[in-house]
Amino acid sequence: MEFRQLKYFLTVAEEGQITKAAERLHITQPPLSQQLILLERELGVKLLERNRKQVTLTEAGHVLRKRAEQMLELMRVTTDEIREVAGGVNGKLIIGTITSSGRSILPEHIQEFHKLYPKVSFDLRQGETRSILELLQAGIIELGIVRFPFDFTLYDFIALPEEPMVAVAKPPVFGETCGGSVRLDELRSEALLIHRRHENIILEYCHQMGFEPDILCTSDDITPLLIWARLGLGIAIVPQSSVHIFVGSALCVRQITSPLITTTRAVIWHKKRVLSPVAARFVEMFREPDEKS
Repeated sequence: MEFRQLKYFLTVAEEGQITKAAERLHITQPPLSQQLILLERELGVKLLERNRKQVTLTEAGHVLRKRAEQMLELMRVTTDEIREVAGGVNGKLIIGTITSSGRSILPEHIQEFHKLYPKVSFDLRQGETRSILELLQAGIIELGIVRFPFDFTLYDFIALPEEPMVAVAKPPVFGETCGGSVRLDELRSEALLIHRRHENIILEYCHQMGFEPDILCTSDDITPLLIWARLGLGIAIVPQSSVHIFVGSALCVRQITSPLITTTRAVIWHKKRVLSPVAARFVEMFREPDEKS
């Protein structure tokens, strides 16, 4: 069984027709059909059901298709690694990140990685967690930095340290002092601006403290919440790292300490796709020292 035969078989499986597969492979139909017959003879099973219009996979064909995809992907990754040994780590890493991490945790890791692998370039996509997950699912990006929760059955991940939620407002909502902490029930009479991903947990805590919050706005994006807070329309409850979006702006920030509300980010990638050597090295930067050993 040769890799060429596996490539031919996968192309036929994807196209569903010998003729179309031959055109895509830039070969004529007879040699393609002959290679498929030789593959079936070698394995001793029928892989394809043929008729005049199309071909379909047998049960054995479905098994081979899955394994062939894995084998060819492994071959691609191995080839890349061998080339790296000769020419150094290079290529492009496509990353998707939530906006807050794009301003906070990601730049320092990019800086460190660039010092180690100066031949690697980056393609950065920013958005909220849902859009990053869609890009990962479609294979447009290789790595994503998102917030919990997400589907653990689809993605492998490295959890990053928890970060607290903070209340952000235009002065003088919090009085003369901008720092310090605030209890959630101290905000019962304030208009709140909340990210949709955190709405349920904030509502639950408010109800536990005996009040119904006045939620002026929920949003899938943190940026408009901070803009509204800067305009004095309400108090935004957001992850602490997101405050970096408006560095130097006239906003007061207080950590919510009662109850302590936290959120967690993670570096994630699709379980069914083998990471490129560049992506694998980048992921290692986020592992704890005991995980690397």
